[in-house]
Amino acid sequence: MTKYLEIGQIVNTFGIKGMVKIKPFTDDIRRFDKLKTIYIENKKEKKEYQIEEVKYHKNMVLMKLQGIDTKEQADLLRQSYLLVDRKNEEPLEEGVYYIVDLIGLEVYTDQEQLLGKVEDIFNTGSNDIYVIKDELGKQILLPGIPDVLKKVDIEKGKITVHLIPGLI
Repeated sequence: MTKYLEIGQIVNTFGIKGMVKIKPFTDDIRRFDKLKTIYIENKKEKKEYQIEEVKYHKNMVLMKLQGIDTKEQADLLRQSYLLVDRKNEEPLEEGVYYIVDLIGLEVYTDQEQLLGKVEDIFNTGSNDIYVIKDELGKQILLPGIPDVLKKVDIEKGKITVHLIPGLI
């Protein structure tokens, strides 16, 4: 398991006092209210920042970081990712997982047929879509609904699915 979890990406600046605009990668956008520090990672480094203020605007997070006081300083953080230390996170509810923990898991049918590995997961609004890629590079898209996803075993690196008729 990874030590840090990506929770958003800085996509722009906001205002002239160094605020950054963040696209959140979380189901609960209000989780940013609880944060006191954040790690920001770009191609060069990962650095910890104290959070001074958090606001919300049109499903985006606006954040003021200590030491970032101008639009120009904030602009240098654009396209960087926001990370939190996994050990500081509250436990997830039963049946809820971090996407980073699901990527790479092998996916089997309930008949023990290997379909491939989880390559990506994206949200459509109503449910998640699991992108499964087999060893030949063929992709299968599976909805993340209870009728299809039967068991997720992170420890064994395995997801068991039920293929309902017409799914693939």
